[in-house]
Amino acid sequence: MNLPEPDESRFARRSALVALLRKDLRDDQIIHHSEDLVAYECDALSAYRQRPMLVTLPDNTAQVSAVLKACSALDIPIVPWGAGTGLSGGALPRPDGVVLSTARLNQVLDIDLENRTVTVQPGVTNRGVTDAVEAHGFYYAPDPSSQIACSIGGNIAENSGGVHCLKYGTTTNNVLGLEVVLADGEVVRIGGKGMDQAGYDLLGLLTGSEGLLAITTEATLRILPRPEVARAMMAVFDSVEAAGAAVAEIIAAGMVPAGMEIMDQLSIEAVEGFVGAGYPLGVAALLLVELDGPRSEVEHQLGVLQGLLQAAGATEIRRAETEEERLKLWAGRKAAFPAMGRVSPDYYCMDGTIPRGQLPHVLGRIGELSQSYGLRVANVFHAGDGNLHPLVLYDSNREGDLEKAEALGAEILKLCVEVGGVLSGEHGVGIEKRDLMPCMFGDEDLDAQERIKAGFDEGQVLNPGKVYPVLRRCVEGGAMHVHGGEEQFPDLERF
Repeated sequence: MNLPEPDESRFARRSALVALLRKDLRDDQIIHHSEDLVAYECDALSAYRQRPMLVTLPDNTAQVSAVLKACSALDIPIVPWGAGTGLSGGALPRPDGVVLSTARLNQVLDIDLENRTVTVQPGVTNRGVTDAVEAHGFYYAPDPSSQIACSIGGNIAENSGGVHCLKYGTTTNNVLGLEVVLADGEVVRIGGKGMDQAGYDLLGLLTGSEGLLAITTEATLRILPRPEVARAMMAVFDSVEAAGAAVAEIIAAGMVPAGMEIMDQLSIEAVEGFVGAGYPLGVAALLLVELDGPRSEVEHQLGVLQGLLQAAGATEIRRAETEEERLKLWAGRKAAFPAMGRVSPDYYCMDGTIPRGQLPHVLGRIGELSQSYGLRVANVFHAGDGNLHPLVLYDSNREGDLEKAEALGAEILKLCVEVGGVLSGEHGVGIEKRDLMPCMFGDEDLDAQERIKAGFDEGQVLNPGKVYPVLRRCVEGGAMHVHGGEEQFPDLERF
């Protein structure tokens, strides 16, 4: 891929592309006026912004294919765009590139209750899948906090999880088939309604590929019958480390809850002031645990769970006695990110994942790093699978605060890798963690991954500049944005 060219050359290339696109797209499907592009200048990692050359809004697979063919012919980068809720800069545009939005591909195409599948276009929201089958007693298990807004296409690109991924898996465990369009415009179908497919696991390869290999235009998803009952329990602990240790004890006892979430004092107080979920104030940590399944099994497990929590040092245990109370507890957890606006003008959300047994050590070390950098960290995370979401609180109006937040975030992610974890659990690498990849992968690993990328996208037009680092070394003292990549994002604004 050639580097961005001077503005006059970009204008000529944009004009040529618009002329080519108008053969297959209507004028209302091509956005190219500068003031109309503002909405696409960043995803939910809003500290970094950049307007694309233009945006396309195809409403069928043939038009997606036409856009890809046109861009490939002119060697113009393409950035796939779902709902813009991603937190790793994976949808950050390029000034010399096209944003391909799947927002108008928003139809539920097929509901097959006998095979327990739903086939949807990528613009359908995560919650929209459950809405389509709820009346039949089914639901879609992955439930990221942004589920009312985030799209299935974006979930597939990032392999999103959610509070119930411990028992039911992340997106990759719930996708059975895909229709995708390759960089050259070829339409390919992979998988189907069956649970197993012959040949290479291309579904596994494409799920979580962050828009670097293909663009999803249809997805066949697994749906599940609603469990007979679901019960939630809240336990209070004197420290977030003690809550983390309780999680390890519950799993070690052979129990697999539907979900387990931890929130620290800062998160609890922000959430309670925001939504009034009924969380106690002035406590160090909360552990939310949900059990679901047959009524008799759940009632028995609740007794076992209460005993485990008491043995782990819980100072208070509260059971949600009604469905309304259960939903209220989870509403608080799902509101944790937006609630941070009550306590800080800005936050930087991490996404490292660690072995459960390392939770007490890592949470303690995050506290030490927070003090060292002079920035508060609110901890809220999927405790059951060790997926941490530390929120580094900062003020972008204070000079140097963003850089400190990035540096602290990088230290947290490197800590996750050091204890046997990974850089991302569900948010993806994108721009955010790109230059931290050598902290986890050697040159041979990265070479192999980039060869796979080249096999799907020889011209390197699909989401270039993301995931793969420019420099093959583990960066020190900062997150990826400030370490290379400016040649691929020359007009990048930092807020």
